[in-house]
Amino acid sequence: MEITETAATYPAQLLRWAGNRSGGVRRLFDEKSGRPGAAVFKTNLLSRLQQWCADIGAGKEGTPRVILLVGGPGNGKTEAIESTMIWLDAALGCDGKLLSALEIAFRPEGEKVPRTITIDAGAFASRTRSLPLSIVQDASVIAGSSGQSPAMMLLSELASATTDSRELYLCCVNRGVLDDALITAIEAGADEARRLLECTSQAVSLSPDAPACWPLDDYPDVAVWPMDMESLLAGTENGDPAPAVEIFRKAIDASLWPQPGTCAAGAHCPFCGSRSHLAQERPAAALQQMLRWFEIGSGKRWSFRDLFSLVSYLLAGHREDASLDESSPCEWAASLLQLDQEAVANARPRKDSSTALFRLVGSQYQHALFHGWDKEAGQALLRDLTELGLKENNTAMGLQWFLASRRASYLPTMISGLLDGFDQLLDPALASPESEAAATHGRTYVLRDFDTRFSRSVAEGLDHLKKSRVLSGIETDLLGRLAELDSFLSKQQVRRKKPAVATRVQRLVRDFACRLVRRSIGARTATVLDAEVLREFQKIVDDGGDGVFEVARDVERLLNKNQDFEVSLTTTFGQPLPPPTRRATLVVQRRHVQPTDTVQEGRPRSPLRFLEVGDGASAQKIALTYDLFKAVKEVDRGMSVASLPRSVLALLDTTGARLGGPIVRDAVVLPRAEIRLGTGGITVQQRREGFGLLRETGRR
Repeated sequence: MEITETAATYPAQLLRWAGNRSGGVRRLFDEKSGRPGAAVFKTNLLSRLQQWCADIGAGKEGTPRVILLVGGPGNGKTEAIESTMIWLDAALGCDGKLLSALEIAFRPEGEKVPRTITIDAGAFASRTRSLPLSIVQDASVIAGSSGQSPAMMLLSELASATTDSRELYLCCVNRGVLDDALITAIEAGADEARRLLECTSQAVSLSPDAPACWPLDDYPDVAVWPMDMESLLAGTENGDPAPAVEIFRKAIDASLWPQPGTCAAGAHCPFCGSRSHLAQERPAAALQQMLRWFEIGSGKRWSFRDLFSLVSYLLAGHREDASLDESSPCEWAASLLQLDQEAVANARPRKDSSTALFRLVGSQYQHALFHGWDKEAGQALLRDLTELGLKENNTAMGLQWFLASRRASYLPTMISGLLDGFDQLLDPALASPESEAAATHGRTYVLRDFDTRFSRSVAEGLDHLKKSRVLSGIETDLLGRLAELDSFLSKQQVRRKKPAVATRVQRLVRDFACRLVRRSIGARTATVLDAEVLREFQKIVDDGGDGVFEVARDVERLLNKNQDFEVSLTTTFGQPLPPPTRRATLVVQRRHVQPTDTVQEGRPRSPLRFLEVGDGASAQKIALTYDLFKAVKEVDRGMSVASLPRSVLALLDTTGARLGGPIVRDAVVLPRAEIRLGTGGITVQQRREGFGLLRETGRR
């Protein structure tokens, strides 16, 4: 049944935004499917397609006829195709006739939608002309293929489209099918198809030498677009807001939510509370900032489907119990509040009632984002509570059951990997103690103060925060109960028999409370792990500038040893080095590192910056990743190179190995090179008739 978005339908309606529900898959010309927010969010691709339709309608010479939209699921390819058809109908003056014909073709009664829909668009135009139009909504579909693979069908369709000078061909294809088609073309000896697909693969790659893709170099009739390359957290070239900003703006539209305090859970509703926070400029900007930092830090992109699922998770929650999926989030929160009354009344601890407040707090967007807790702490805590005789304490058992629940799956399957990575990369609980969080316009906290005060007692930490009222009501309630438990654990009658156990539990309680506060405030102010490094890296990725040159000089120092660059002659890449006495090393002049520019015209902005190492025939280009940038900053702060992450050391080793191959064959470099043998000081250098001994030290 179709549910229209009317007043007060949120947050229940947001449950449908999740990727595993109706918001997950968009079907062409089906208004009941996959359009969360009932809106089309503007992107750079849509602007290009709109202009393309206008050029087709005007019969502009040189307009591409073949359009390939490349990317994985959830990137908005289907929405792009449907929008294009609307614009094409208008550009040709079809007065809706083209759209009606396409809707019938894409929604056959009792049959599967065929892979390719072919229709004469020109027959519906205001000025009739021959304009065949073929649309492939998903190139991985094989309906009606007569046993052919998706790759073979794509080859056949491209051959037909590039041969017929009248045909328009629009195709949504993922990278796997594109690669399979290239392999098939090579095996079949189809040289023309191979060249086209090679050019397409290069154009949609992240290579610094990737050519223009709209249109393709050497193929002016073909345009491709890598939809998984552009960030949805960046504004468009036309000045429109970032699609992610518009998605969240739609999700927190006050006219679609209950009036404050009127939902079933009242003032303690975590979902209405999250909406209220995100309706404020600073928390909303902080969330957008953190989502962008995750992209540049992890190298992953939030797709439309990911963002819709994230909004659903943050503002409508996730039910681990499938039987509760259809309940309203506000009603679910109200049921937890009712269960919590048992804990307030000191009833016998039960898992549902004792953990109710913990689950309510964990459902707020800031704790849903930063959700990680020690998965092994629950079992150890249960043993300690048993020894202390605290299994009748609701707060203690609630904490134990809550931590133990983290051992099982508790995140939405659609985005669990992204959420885990987000938590590990940005967790405010791990941010530097010297970080400052501007919690309100008049109050700034230093995280070190939280650590100091909560390490002494939960009550002291809570008192430090009460004046500024930066915590929600349910967070304050939970911290108040943890403060009571902390105070109880300090009593002599509790500590007398098991002082070490009581201290251990007390430390866990205080650490839990401190992490809770750090995450609550850190998420609303973007005070997260390595925030300053991420801010610097984002500036380089987005704007470039002098920062790229500074990083290039730092990477140059990491690759070289003083004024020399060394190449091992006794091992190949990946092999362990022999003992120092058996090593032979080619030593050449220092290899320089400098920024390199990427092609910007006719393609999306590159999500990476690149550096060029060396010069001449041996020059190599490497990606300036976040790990490499962070490593450079840490070395500047005094970290030993040997302590760098393995990924960075592997990148440096790989770069050195790639440079080494051309260098040992470079006639320009070798005359000034030397070979060092073992540790005895023996060095040889190239002479006119070969290599000769340059010097030998260490002998008498």
